[in-house]
Amino acid sequence: MNCWLTQVAVLYRCDANGGNIRTLSSNNEHENTPWPLPDGRLLYTRWEYIDRSQVHYHHLWTANPDGTAQTTWYGNQHPGIVMIDAKPIPGSDKVVANFSPGHGLREHAGRITIVDPRAGPDDLSSAQKVSHGDQFRDPWAFSENCFLAAQGASMVVMDATGEERELFTLPEADRQAGLQLHEPRPLIAHARERVIADRVNPRAATGRLVMADVCNGRNMAGVRRGEIKKLLVLEPLPMPIHYTGGMEPIRYGVTFTLERIVGTVPVEADGSACFDLPALRSFFFVALDENDLSVKRMQSFLTVQPGETTSCVGCHEQRTRTPQMTGSQLAALRRPPSRIEPIPDVPEVIDFPRDIQPVLDALCVSCHGYDKTTAGGPRAGRLILAGDHGPLYSHSYYMLTIAKLVSDGRNLPRSNYAPRALGSSASRLLTLLDATHYGVQATPHQKKLLRLWIESGAAYPGTYAALGCGMIGNYAENRQLEGEVSAATIQAAAGVIQKRCATCHAEPARLLPQSLADERGVSFWQPSMDDPRLLTSRHIVFNLSHPEKSLILLAPLAESAGGWGLCRDPRTREPVKVFADKADPGYQALLALCAAGRDALAQGTRRFDMSGFLPRADWLREMKRYGILPADTTASAPLDCYAVERRYWESLWHTPQPRQSRRD
Repeated sequence: MNCWLTQVAVLYRCDANGGNIRTLSSNNEHENTPWPLPDGRLLYTRWEYIDRSQVHYHHLWTANPDGTAQTTWYGNQHPGIVMIDAKPIPGSDKVVANFSPGHGLREHAGRITIVDPRAGPDDLSSAQKVSHGDQFRDPWAFSENCFLAAQGASMVVMDATGEERELFTLPEADRQAGLQLHEPRPLIAHARERVIADRVNPRAATGRLVMADVCNGRNMAGVRRGEIKKLLVLEPLPMPIHYTGGMEPIRYGVTFTLERIVGTVPVEADGSACFDLPALRSFFFVALDENDLSVKRMQSFLTVQPGETTSCVGCHEQRTRTPQMTGSQLAALRRPPSRIEPIPDVPEVIDFPRDIQPVLDALCVSCHGYDKTTAGGPRAGRLILAGDHGPLYSHSYYMLTIAKLVSDGRNLPRSNYAPRALGSSASRLLTLLDATHYGVQATPHQKKLLRLWIESGAAYPGTYAALGCGMIGNYAENRQLEGEVSAATIQAAAGVIQKRCATCHAEPARLLPQSLADERGVSFWQPSMDDPRLLTSRHIVFNLSHPEKSLILLAPLAESAGGWGLCRDPRTREPVKVFADKADPGYQALLALCAAGRDALAQGTRRFDMSGFLPRADWLREMKRYGILPADTTASAPLDCYAVERRYWESLWHTPQPRQSRRD
């Protein structure tokens, strides 16, 4: 007898007595509520996102009891519903599940729903709502016309029309204490599910993937046969610790995970591919053309078990179709399976300040910087690509993002984009480096770095040690200004913003702690490149590397005093000298605030790209807990966080079991 375990974690398998625990999945987010189907497979909820919305994809997946053949079962193309607590309906192929709206209501309350899989995993009409309202949980099916469910503190029985009757409710004292009823179960016998034999070879280090035809899939119009030459293999990396509900500072408005560049595998002329992947790790692919530019991007992930051979029809395959047999063997099967070919001269995990900013410094900053070193001068095209620190990100990282110069599906409830709609092929940044943009010509290596940074998710740091460090005015855990800057300095700056800026800018930018910002009515927004308020976002107006170059100072300061003189009367559009010179008390109050932000970064809250950076104590605690660092490692010990974190995720890699001797 086997048990399958998960609780906001990933799938594991063990014996009935808890022994022989074995990992079945490698999700960086989580899977939960697994349940066996009559055919022997496991049905479970998988929450995942690869460069798409982190709150919209919690759908039903299946796997064999040994973890092989992991595949979507229903809903992965339809965002916005948490499909959870699914169980088979006796005497049918259907299941009953709870559909909790959006990112999920409290305790995953939702509508009791019947799902019929016969039309495939993407047919919306296959899900039929049963309950009246969305406050039910944990359904159990006796038949297609009789369901048990929890509702608040009560247990109810319900028919297929949604008519319900209360069977039991908790005592008044329990209800007053806020207790709720969960997981109602009948104590009845049922037929044992079909037994599927194990296909896993624990002594194997890899599994095998066979792709029949990369051109055979959904939304592949315009892709010519032979156009796709290889697959870029990427690996989302596990996170040792997380601090907030946001993705900062990993990325600006996308997902939480860093992506490792593993290498490439070839695609044959007939569109087939066959290659080995390390077992029990998460991988996804980007289809590349002859110039190594993206054609199609996978926005999910797959895992192979040790010794497993699995296959797919093509790129974003249509799940209701079988492969089209040509009568000849796939070209990729006429040779040994490919091994992943590493990409030389590029870090496996690209770090923006370390790897990308030097490219921008060499090619872009002379025009897109703060200094008038060229005829273009500063703020050319309203785009600043200097690496100076803003409150959360560097100015260049924020501007590349908000100007939409990179395209990576940032946090949108979409997937399966049209060919060349994501990644390097859709990123304007790469089209500006071929000498057509004011003669700017990148070297092949510079283009390679930029291209692979985009393909691997365009992250800001290259290490999770950056989490919770060097972020000013973000979440409560990270508002380093409070307690480090005098209240008088903060309040004086808030008063200037309210008096001098809010008359024209209804939503002035925020560096202030949120408590004071709320008190003063100061807020912030996230503009687009064509928004006239672009240069007033908090991410760009505060320069914490060179406070005197903060746009909140340069824009309203008269040109005669060394400023940019950008402020205009909203009615006449005539120049307005908000600050005639640097001696203005308002100018000095804002300068003091910007300098305070600089000092806050320098005094104990350094960002990951600053000298003397130290990760947070809880990151260090987890690395010691996992055995990556010695237990006596001190908080002030100099560490190579990139190397430490590599040892962390390598420690989670599958280790093949040794082959036993005949004597054993």
